Amino acid sequence: MGTLTTTTRRTALALRTQAVTVGGSVAAFWGVFAVQFLSGGLLTQFGVIPRTVIGLRGILFGPFIHGSFAHLVSNTVPFLLLGWLVMLRDSRHFMRVTLASMLGAGLLAWMIGAPGSVHIGASGVIFGYLGFLMLAGWYERSFVSVMLSVAVTGLWGGLVLGVLPGQPGISWQGHLGGFIGGVLAARSLRRR
Repeated sequence: MGTLTTTTRRTALALRTQAVTVGGSVAAFWGVFAVQFLSGGLLTQFGVIPRTVIGLRGILFGPFIHGSFAHLVSNTVPFLLLGWLVMLRDSRHFMRVTLASMLGAGLLAWMIGAPGSVHIGASGVIFGYLGFLMLAGWYERSFVSVMLSVAVTGLWGGLVLGVLPGQPGISWQGHLGGFIGGVLAARSLRRR
């Protein structure tokens, strides 16, 4: 009886930690968007600006800034779902995968983005989560990891097309960089 209660408490604590971490990140997106909206878009200047020294700060700040309500909403749902799946695999990996995705997305957008463009939004991190979840099973080769990778690929694998140049105003460079960052995180975090 005591073991069941202990297991239940641990599970409840883990779920609460996951909800606070992922939910807190989304709350930060929405809070920053409120400031962005009230300031008339003033925060956009803190995004990734390709090949400028000041534009490097966007690697850290850009994922929290969104240009419109539709942009914010389109990033909220996949961030919640994929971010939670990253935490479900192993909550200790969430921060490392997030940072690898931010770094990959920001650096690639900074290196190859169009001159004078500004790259903002959490989609690079979302693509990082996607890359991590799709390839973690390949690197770990455990049954559960492979099944999660297959499920994620089946449900969201079509998003990978977002890493290709396409719609104007969408940072495919950030998507591709985030995806690469997530894949590299999957490789480095594989359980031996």
